[in-house]
Amino acid sequence: MTSRIGMLLFPGFQILDAAGPIAAFEIAARYREGAYALSVVAKTAGAVESSSGAAMQAVALAEAGPLDMLLVAGGDGTRKAVRDADLIGLIRARAAEARRVASVCSGAFLLAEAGLLDGRRATTHWQRGAEFARDYPRVRLEADRIYVRDDSVWTSAGITAGIDLALAMIAEDLGEDIARRTARQLVVYRQRSGGQSQFSAFAEMERREGRFSKLLGWAHERLGEPLGVERLAEQAAMSPRHFSRAFARETGASPARAIERLRLEAARALIETSAEPIERIAVEVGFGDPERMRRAFLRVYGHPPRALRRAAQN
Repeated sequence: MTSRIGMLLFPGFQILDAAGPIAAFEIAARYREGAYALSVVAKTAGAVESSSGAAMQAVALAEAGPLDMLLVAGGDGTRKAVRDADLIGLIRARAAEARRVASVCSGAFLLAEAGLLDGRRATTHWQRGAEFARDYPRVRLEADRIYVRDDSVWTSAGITAGIDLALAMIAEDLGEDIARRTARQLVVYRQRSGGQSQFSAFAEMERREGRFSKLLGWAHERLGEPLGVERLAEQAAMSPRHFSRAFARETGASPARAIERLRLEAARALIETSAEPIERIAVEVGFGDPERMRRAFLRVYGHPPRALRRAAQN
């Protein structure tokens, strides 16, 4: 049975958000003929210009016929597209008819604006995570994930993560063998280890102009010590309650989650570049218990520490 996929574009979309998944599904269909039928859709028919100036030809979404999956691209154009009530209405209506709904990068903003992510887990580009969490508090943002599946709704991180998303769907539809063959043809990993933090390096939280950058630097030098809210608030010369609220508003993360992320990044660097025992690393970076660190790695990176060490050594 052919799965009909509509890639939704809007002015200012990121061209790789569309081209990456399209290429993955197209290649998979070479190995399983007729598996996918691809179309490019937009609010109105015609050429849709990307942020690069290059354009793709689209058919009108309302006239595209039945779609098994609606896949929404991302890009800077989402900032304007979320204010297009007609487009959001079309997304909502067509999503109700589709077996799957998905987004690449900041395309998650359009799904969220349509109410399709309310109460669901989702991700988006790390650089816009704090903005997304602020604008859509009903969505359970998993900011470090490469892609997230919540039932029939899939979201992915920045740009090339759309290929990871497509490969995961191909594996579910056609089997792991075809997903691996597709990945080899694309010359990409079938499944990347780690999350977005390996690319963002927590840059948004630690940006120099940020209100709490000095505090985060101070904490980074003391990861092996207790770093509860009270101690952080004292260092910031604020009450714990006011500090927690201001910190979350500024960084997009709670103080506890921020410290955990700093500890995870420090632990990962040691795990991948040294032969130091994982149990000792857990103590050095402040997790204390290796099992606690392992659970945090699984939640954020999707793999335990020992798996990441083996991958780094290969």
